[in-house]
Amino acid sequence: MLRVLAADDEAPALEELTYLLRRHPRVQMVHPAADASEALRDLGHMITEGERLDAVFLDIRMPGLDGLDFTRLVTGFADPPAVVFVTAHDEFAVTAFELGAVDYLLKPVDPGRLSEAIRRVEQAARREAAGEPEPGIDEMIPVELGGRTRLIPLAGVTHAEAQGDYVRLHTGEGSYLIRVPLAALAERWGPAGFIRIHRSTLVAAAHISELRLDDGRAVVQVGDRPLLVARRHTREIRDLLVRRFRQEARGPR
Repeated sequence: MLRVLAADDEAPALEELTYLLRRHPRVQMVHPAADASEALRDLGHMITEGERLDAVFLDIRMPGLDGLDFTRLVTGFADPPAVVFVTAHDEFAVTAFELGAVDYLLKPVDPGRLSEAIRRVEQAARREAAGEPEPGIDEMIPVELGGRTRLIPLAGVTHAEAQGDYVRLHTGEGSYLIRVPLAALAERWGPAGFIRIHRSTLVAAAHISELRLDDGRAVVQVGDRPLLVARRHTREIRDLLVRRFRQEARGPR
């Protein structure tokens, strides 16, 4: 059972969020706070008293300390609670997930969507208790689509291409623009099996089906897309495919 804190500077929104959380069967306790500053003070008091707090559900745009700044401060704690943003503004989704938010809900809050956020909080708590690393290929990526924020699974991303200040993510269903440097994605997604094949291209190694020479230039096949490989990355890609072939030839042990 979860013990959570809810923070919003708008009283009706706080009352609604508190009500929805309290009626959820997996939530034991809900502590309301009128803004992020009060939430930070209350969280500090709970820590001092030795009380457990599993998650904070909070708005982003609040006077004084906002939700993003609150999260930056809380992540420095020895045992920080999970953070779920509940906001009417979808433009902060990428920043929120970069800060390690477990989920990002848009107002008005849908009870079913809130249940999914609670499930993710519990899942994060189980990983931490088991000493498991942060999710890699299971990561969900927030993307802008038709004025709304949608979450897509990292497992579905075949490759990413830099486009100016943006990166275009390619999946089997389509492509999406996010405003994150490709270098940052390469570092973050490296443990999930993504490799740099070009200064402007990042590829999920699991989706590479072949490496070939095309007019003297190395090309990898990713689905139905041929992608150019920079010369300095060619050996790395070749070695990766050789290792994969040998592992598949040996079969499971």
